[in-house]
Parts: sequence; structure tokens; C-alpha cells
Amino acid sequence: MPSGVPKGENCQVDMDSKAGDLFTAEDAHPTGTGGTGILAKLWLPKGISASMAKEWFDKRRLSIRPWASFVDQRKFSKPRNFGDLCKRVVKNVEIYNSNYTFIFLGLILYCIISSPMLLIALAVFAGAFYIIHIKSLESKLVVLGKELTTPHQMSLAGAISLPAFWLAGAGAAVFWVLGATLFVIGSHAAFRELEGSDMEELLMEPV
Repeated sequence: MPSGVPKGENCQVDMDSKAGDLFTAEDAHPTGTGGTGILAKLWLPKGISASMAKEWFDKRRLSIRPWASFVDQRKFSKPRNFGDLCKRVVKNVEIYNSNYTFIFLGLILYCIISSPMLLIALAVFAGAFYIIHIKSLESKLVVLGKELTTPHQMSLAGAISLPAFWLAGAGAAVFWVLGATLFVIGSHAAFRELEGSDMEELLMEPV
């Protein structure tokens, strides 16, 4: 009888190795720069790594103006005229763009959480994309002589989950988010008074 590690343990070691490759191997990303393996490859568009997304999020978070000042009612007033309104909107969007970004993301999150059907539709999309992607890792998926790339796989998952999104009223949800975002951000930018330093900058700008 040959000595050594039993066949069953060999199988277990091999499976663990493959699992590690799926989630931690650097070469899981086609460019070799994905950094976090298949998870980064699954959900991020081509050319965008998890570190880039995290860096963008951190920059936005660090550039947020204090929320107490953002909602201070004493600093809101009616614009004197249309010119003053335009100046406020342009300058406030520049100053509070990070705050507005998180408001937009918060409205999206609220819309998803408050709609169970939309959550189900997103779960169907995520499940379909995950299954398609795993199948493509096992063997190349070819349709009409062309290999399915990640964007193609997302499109196929979207087509599969389209009935679920239709039943969930995804179109109405998108319009609600856009409308609510424009209303909240537009109202704040129009009625939030400019700080003294901001007014000086406007006066110094060439006409």
C-alpha cells in the first residue's frame, strides 16, 4: 500500500486552493490589477478597481461640509432676484457637491429598502449575473460565435430579470429618485445663502 496523504484529503486541499484562487488571487482580474479577485471582477466596471472606488468614496466623505451648517435654517432666505438665484445655485453646487452626492445615494438606498419588490428584482439580477459569471469561469460562454464578456453577461442578467423589475415598478422608482433629488438639491442650492468668503470670490471674478 502506498503511504502518504489519503486521496480524500488531497481533494479537500485542492478545493480549498481553488476557493482561495476565486476570492484572493491577484490574477483573477483580466488586467492583473483587480486586487481582490473575483469579487472585484463581478461588480465593478472594467477599468475600475475596488481601490479606485474606495478612494473616490473616501475623497467624497472627507470633502463633506458639516451637516449642521448644511441644514442651518438661519442661513436660508429667498433670493433677491433671478441673478442672485443663479449665483446661489452655481456656487452652492460647487461647495456642497459631496453633500448632494450622499443625499442622492441616500434617496436611492431609501427607495430600494422601502420597496420589497425592488429588492426581489435586484436579488434576481444579482443571482442571474452571479450564476452566468460562475459558468463563464468554468467554461467560455459563446453566443453566435462570440465569447460573452462581463458587460454582455450583465446585459443577459438584466434581460432575465427584466420581468421582475417591470413588476417592481423600477421605472417609477427611477423617476421618483431623480425628482426627489432635483427637488431637495435644487431647493437647498437656491435658498441657502452664500457665505461672506464666497461672496468675495464672486465679486473678484472677472465679468
